[in-house]
Amino acid sequence: MKQIIQSYKTGEMKLEEVPGPAVSPGTVLVETKASVISAGTEKMIVELAKMSLLGKAKARPDLVRKVLDTVKREGLLATFRKVQSKLDNPIPLGYSCAGVVRRVGDGVDNFQVGDHVACGGANYATHAEFNVIPQNLCVHIPHERDGSSAEYLSFEESAFATVGAIALQGVRQATLTLGENVCVMGLGLLGQLTVQLCKAHGCRIIGCDIDESRIEKARSLGADEACLTGDVARNALSFTRGVGADAVIIAASAKGSELVELAGEITRLKGRVVAVGLVGLDVPRDIYYRKELDLRLSMSYGPGRYDVEYEERGHDYPVAYVRWTEQRNMEAFLELVAGRKIDVRSLISHRYSFENAIDAYSMITGGKEPSLGVILRYEAAPEPERIVIGHAKPGVAESIVALGVAGAGNFATGVLLPRLKSMNSVSLKGVATAGGASAKSVAHKFGFEYCAESTDTLIQDDNINAVLIATRHNLHGPLARRALDAGKHVYVEKPLCTNEMELREIVRTYQAMTTNKILMTGFNRRFSPFARQAKSALSGRSSPLVASYRVNAGFIPRDSWVQDPVEGAGRIIGESCHFVDMLRFLVGAPAKAVQAACIGSADVRQTNRDSVSITIAYEDGSLGHILYYALGGKDYPKEKIELAFDGETIVIDDFRSFETYGAKKVRSGGKQEKGFDEELAAFTSAILSGGAPPIPFREIVESTLVTFAVHEALNTGTTVFVSDKIRDILAGD
Repeated sequence: MKQIIQSYKTGEMKLEEVPGPAVSPGTVLVETKASVISAGTEKMIVELAKMSLLGKAKARPDLVRKVLDTVKREGLLATFRKVQSKLDNPIPLGYSCAGVVRRVGDGVDNFQVGDHVACGGANYATHAEFNVIPQNLCVHIPHERDGSSAEYLSFEESAFATVGAIALQGVRQATLTLGENVCVMGLGLLGQLTVQLCKAHGCRIIGCDIDESRIEKARSLGADEACLTGDVARNALSFTRGVGADAVIIAASAKGSELVELAGEITRLKGRVVAVGLVGLDVPRDIYYRKELDLRLSMSYGPGRYDVEYEERGHDYPVAYVRWTEQRNMEAFLELVAGRKIDVRSLISHRYSFENAIDAYSMITGGKEPSLGVILRYEAAPEPERIVIGHAKPGVAESIVALGVAGAGNFATGVLLPRLKSMNSVSLKGVATAGGASAKSVAHKFGFEYCAESTDTLIQDDNINAVLIATRHNLHGPLARRALDAGKHVYVEKPLCTNEMELREIVRTYQAMTTNKILMTGFNRRFSPFARQAKSALSGRSSPLVASYRVNAGFIPRDSWVQDPVEGAGRIIGESCHFVDMLRFLVGAPAKAVQAACIGSADVRQTNRDSVSITIAYEDGSLGHILYYALGGKDYPKEKIELAFDGETIVIDDFRSFETYGAKKVRSGGKQEKGFDEELAAFTSAILSGGAPPIPFREIVESTLVTFAVHEALNTGTTVFVSDKIRDILAGD
């Protein structure tokens, strides 16, 4: 399919051929028929991308602070790689479109194939021939109700649903009543819709703008008065008979706060000011204090916006408690259009074929002619399964690692793929991601032979003998099992899977294989030179080992996908498995029992199981302790390991230094080495040589099961004995 994307690094805009997006539970696949270019919002995004790196830094100081924090925590080189990876990610443009449902995901029962729908959401309702839309960001297109037709509302008109919902939410925030005087500041697309919505609400409207043609358009659409912004202070006073506006809705954008100040001047005592557009918010206290004004912000389409539980996971708000969500605002707006209470057809200033979309953006950013609503029209197009990018290194059988990559997020693109690209023994064949644009970008950047719509393409490709899985956690187990079933070697980024049922299925699949295939989980720390040095020092110990592992993990918000019990499975399973495996490697004996405790905070920002104390007893009498917490300082080192045995102590500090205390004093250190290079080299070497797996399969199973046992220990408040369960799972029962 084709999609409009822009490089955030260079600002270059392209109409690219990319793989289609993958349908997931709770989503629908929509073939786009029309989309709206929001000249104001999208022009701002396009211009930001075209700025130099310094310009971007000045425009987004919040991101600069995050980069500096990462430098302190991870070092300059690692931060540079992450920043470059972010800059290389393409920006999908667009957020308001309409089309026809072509496929529905599991759990969707309110949409069917063939439904006409309007769609919203940045990164979802993009300018692309196909889009995958979460069900709460999708609404049915109503039939026209002007008495002349029983047809659906046109796709062009329906494509305005998201922009209309933004305007409608601003009007709702103004809490208007019949007959009130309202000033709409800014008469672009959003302002013209706001004028009509206020008029439909029974209000008297005065609008203002710096463009004469927009002023005339507002008058034709129902504004009782409209004028230049410079004249609005005088005209508003006359328009309201000296009282002042009951409400001012700011639908314009401005870097400074002059519009907020002007709104305060023309609003009556105890009136309301609603900021819908992107404006400065240095509020002039004297004006707002003397009039006791109510300044409100309008959150885009309405309640549900920016809430991943609502938008991504499909958890709707009950009507009795939240009457107008973003989805219900979209529905209400389209009903007004269908009933001819709102006119969007006259707001369409330009129509372009999707094939000529770049010309549309050139027209908007060039400013050579006035524009309001710019529509892109789409024709049906065949959708390829894969897109050939280039020619990877040739190879057959096990003479080379012919790699397919499923998922390519920040970790894969910033850590794994740069290393794999540089390895002569690896041929990067195919890549598939949830978004087609990102797959195309990753394929170009790292030299893959092709990018594909689906991971099935990679698994079924006979020219691929190894699959790297770097998707979100809930897909790890099923994809690993399917890749093993297909006879592939598998590297799955941690965790191996997210529940015991998946673990049992993987064990059965692995043990039933008739050929020796490598299954490896991304437990890189055991491959670090510091870990190997410690293992060597421990090899002759005569006493049990007492191991302490402290992890300053950092804060992750509750609404992150990592915290979702299904998609991410939480941080104990998703990340603590690293540290469980590291202790398993150092101890060299199976786990016997697990105890755990976590913090008990009433603070809703905290996830209690992000700060946990884990104690593991091992079969050889050793004892391991992991103190994993999210409450520490960002500038404090992340990891520290202390190992006590035979009168000696070993300390590994953040994988930067190695020290021993006791009979023999040893100290070494330098740059941080977490074992990524050694881990990937071990994986590829095992494939090419036909040797043993770099991590014994039993140990991968044990470490995974121990993380499940941590949750069981927290749930029950008891010691969980894992020895029998490990044997049971490995026996295939």
